[in-house]
Amino acid sequence: MISHTSRIAPSHIALAAALGLAVTATPAIAEGNADEAAEDAAQPTGGAAQVEDDLHNRQSEDNIIVSASGLRELDVLAGTNVLEAPEIQREAVTGQIGELLTKIPGVSATSFAPGASRPVLRGQQGERVRVLVDGVGTADVSNTSVDHATTIEPITVERIEVLRGPAVLLYGSQAIGGAVNVIDKRIPTRMPEEDFHLDAFAGVDSASNLLTGAASLDVGFTDNLVFHVDGSWRDTGNVDIGGFQIAPELRQELLEEAAEKEADGEPAEAEEFRETAAQRGFIPNSDMRSWTVNAGLGLILGESTFGASLGYYDTNYGVIKRPGLKKEEEEEGGEGEAEEENVRIDLEQFRADFKGDIYLGDGAFERLKLRVGYSDYTHTEFEGPGEVGTVFDSTSVEARAELVQNAEGMLRGATGIQYLHRDFSAVGAEAYVPPNLTDQVAIFTLQEFGTGPIQIEAAGRAEFTDVEAQTLGIARNYDTFSGALGVVYEGIEGIRIGLNGSRAERAPSAEELFSDGPHIATQAFEIGDPDLDTESALGLEAYARGSIGAGTFNLTVFKQWFDNYIFLEDAGFEEDGLPAFQYLQRDADFFGIEADFSYPVIDTGSFRLLTDLRGSYIEADLADGTAVPRIPPLSLLGALEAQTGAFDVRGEVQWFDDQDNVTTFETPTDGFTLVNAMVAWRPLADNRNVTVLVAADNIFDVNGRRHASFTKDFVPLIGRNFRASVRLSF
Repeated sequence: MISHTSRIAPSHIALAAALGLAVTATPAIAEGNADEAAEDAAQPTGGAAQVEDDLHNRQSEDNIIVSASGLRELDVLAGTNVLEAPEIQREAVTGQIGELLTKIPGVSATSFAPGASRPVLRGQQGERVRVLVDGVGTADVSNTSVDHATTIEPITVERIEVLRGPAVLLYGSQAIGGAVNVIDKRIPTRMPEEDFHLDAFAGVDSASNLLTGAASLDVGFTDNLVFHVDGSWRDTGNVDIGGFQIAPELRQELLEEAAEKEADGEPAEAEEFRETAAQRGFIPNSDMRSWTVNAGLGLILGESTFGASLGYYDTNYGVIKRPGLKKEEEEEGGEGEAEEENVRIDLEQFRADFKGDIYLGDGAFERLKLRVGYSDYTHTEFEGPGEVGTVFDSTSVEARAELVQNAEGMLRGATGIQYLHRDFSAVGAEAYVPPNLTDQVAIFTLQEFGTGPIQIEAAGRAEFTDVEAQTLGIARNYDTFSGALGVVYEGIEGIRIGLNGSRAERAPSAEELFSDGPHIATQAFEIGDPDLDTESALGLEAYARGSIGAGTFNLTVFKQWFDNYIFLEDAGFEEDGLPAFQYLQRDADFFGIEADFSYPVIDTGSFRLLTDLRGSYIEADLADGTAVPRIPPLSLLGALEAQTGAFDVRGEVQWFDDQDNVTTFETPTDGFTLVNAMVAWRPLADNRNVTVLVAADNIFDVNGRRHASFTKDFVPLIGRNFRASVRLSF
């Protein structure tokens, strides 16, 4: 539903509500239980007591407890996966969070470039997937364009929660496709049991000449004040690949262009096209470097904790442009054919965060959780050495307050408010979006009822969004309402079966409303529509998870029916030498299956041989029968893992099917298979947090391409890669 009526400023609503919750909580701060606080403080900051269990119970997800507040089991999170430090170390060869998660069922990546890759959940990306840092947004502009990096360094991450299904209502309508919640330690919430606690990570690889390292330190200043500092560094060269850089269809176009140049008496230009078509073995301009630094303080007062942090993220990476595109633009402009310059993005973000977890006693509400994040973000696109193309600036504030009910009663859950403000501007040749302001206020609740074999769960969210393009004099207001209802059955021992129904609404983004200019990253002149309506989706999700004997399984089947699904469509003409694409709305249907199964074939106590099987399938079509663009194909993963006290040895095969269900402006993508192997060694019997890992990825040097990527035709996946890393925790 859209409302053009005036309302009280969203910032005033959020401020008043937050203050009201804080005042309610203040008298309870002093009621913390000192005994329980001491018990918390005795647990090491690095989670040493838990890691051993994680190493030998990685596949046990029958009772997932994630950071989302209030529910005992959170069954509305039917599609949830949780990655802990050992799994993150396995995959932390990339500097981008998207590539880290691609072995999880239902997850792919945008894979725009080695320096820019964002998660794709259930076929959704961009504005339909939220990437969060401990419950609030990353506050970068990666959701606005696939060439923009996500400001998360994976090697400093402690835990990752991949959330799909109705419970993403907790985090905003922009999570209509799902959310990735990253937990780091920049705001400490426990006292270290030692005088100080040190975590460190270092890694190298062969396919990109990677050198990376990170360290974090926690020091207890007093009995209830802890200081945290961490930093990271990452540097790579150009990425090696297993064959031609250019996909066959595009390579054929370049060779045809070369033949035309030859016939026109331009042999030098023809040779350039042939050389581009013949490029193989590596991707030019795919190198990157990044560094981060964060510092935080945590105050532990009984069962209540408070903390704040400051952080800085800096990266510089190459943007791989479609081969031949710039030369064509110069020809049409009548300026001749100059040497094509490499395009680079230099990105920096300053971030400040606050977190409060306040114990309220034994009344109706057990805890008040507060979370605030502030970001000052800038990235500059250079179109040659020192030549500034476009500068993107974004300043944002996001705040959440949640009241968590006492879990002793029949009704358990959390209720809260959320506020978001973003001030965005872009200046330069590719400033395809005008300056704009976004303000959003939301009220949400997530509830669980029942203690027997049948439980009822419900979630609801009301969201009020104002989007204004100041230079255009256009302002749009959207009121959206979303809800979900779930039923859980626990009558079979060890197995939980459930059915969730949901209706979710999403307000169009500023990019979808106001775009009007050339966007080289997507190879399109993008045209927004200020009159776009609210996007909504009806969803149905059935799942079963639990244990069968010694094995564990998780199976989810879902269907979404979208009304007014927003997408880019070929407009049928060119503008500024680029094909014009305009944002349209049409009904669309999504269907998918996600499954994983793990079973110990051998388990003697000191030795386990574990099977690990995973798969996902997504089908998505618009109302006219055409395919929704960039939908990942069927994928399967099979692995065997031998686990002992000191060693883990894992071999896996990941297969991707062909994707030939494509829309008119897409090319099909060939299937491919990746074969990987890994050995993890824990040399210290008394500290299982010290792990040395050696791995070989893509052993047969396959030239694979992700169908979800805008750049798949000229940015294949990394080739054969040998890597080594060490993780320390003391």
